[in-house]
Amino acid sequence: MLHINRENLKSSHQLVWFIVDFLMLGLLIINLAFIIWDSIYNFVAVQNLLREYTPGLQSLYHPIHERFIFYDMIFVSVFLTEFFLRWGYAVKAKVYDRWYFYPFIHWYDLVGCIPVGSLRFLRILRVISIIYRLHQYKIIDVTSTKLYRFVNFYYEAFMEELSDRIVLKVLSGVQQEVRRGSPLFDKIQQDILYPRRGMLADWISDRVAEAAQEGYVPNRGALRSYLEDRVDTALKQNLELSRLKYLPVVGPTIQETLEEAVGDIVANVIHQILDDLASASNHAFIEDIVNVFLPSPEQMQADETENEALINLIIEIIDAVKTQVRVKYWRENLP
Repeated sequence: MLHINRENLKSSHQLVWFIVDFLMLGLLIINLAFIIWDSIYNFVAVQNLLREYTPGLQSLYHPIHERFIFYDMIFVSVFLTEFFLRWGYAVKAKVYDRWYFYPFIHWYDLVGCIPVGSLRFLRILRVISIIYRLHQYKIIDVTSTKLYRFVNFYYEAFMEELSDRIVLKVLSGVQQEVRRGSPLFDKIQQDILYPRRGMLADWISDRVAEAAQEGYVPNRGALRSYLEDRVDTALKQNLELSRLKYLPVVGPTIQETLEEAVGDIVANVIHQILDDLASASNHAFIEDIVNVFLPSPEQMQADETENEALINLIIEIIDAVKTQVRVKYWRENLP
């Protein structure tokens, strides 16, 4: 059932539009029922059936049927009045950036007022918009209704099927491009990335220096202790080094000196590397790495065997993605 939240009706404006929405919702339902009934009554067979079994109802409604346009225009006049009132309020409250946006956004309200059979049913969109507006303001809650859950389930199933087909079509197109040896990747490398090698090297150099400064410099002491402990443990487990302690007189001293020297050398080397990365001097090193990954077109000598293996790898990856896309999750939640 629809749940009315009275706490959200705080201001007088909200209360007025709340009442207007419910009145319009009731009028729209009555009007749509009237249109549907008159469309059914328009068949001669229905008129004859009513004349035979309920002549009183037929004689009462037939004059209304003859003047159906007149009665429908009464509803239309109410709908148009409400439309222009909302338009004026939207202009006054500056709901939209321009005063003439409102009729374009709410086009279905105007088109549904045209007294033509096929266009009258666009008033259903007006009903949906009112219900959505009331739900948006948490005045009513439609998500708890069985109808909403039913429609939402099949809508999600339809969208999943549609999106899966689109994704599979796109991935199949990518596979065809890869099989044909599309020059896209070469164009990206040669025309986009290679001319910007300097910019990429500068950016990566700055990011590496910033990461090293923030992560390494504050923890320099803890890192050194950790490295020395790891090196000491590794040296003690080394069989050849452990044999030095069996040398007479100087054996234990040599072993201890080597352990300290190796630990100090390793720690200093790693600290020097991190210090270099944390300083501006890392730029040349980063630039060399970028140049390796983005060689100049003159340096590029493609190996056909490696290219073929890379193409097969990309195709297999896309196949795996397509297999996963084909999984129908909505079937697991069938009611």
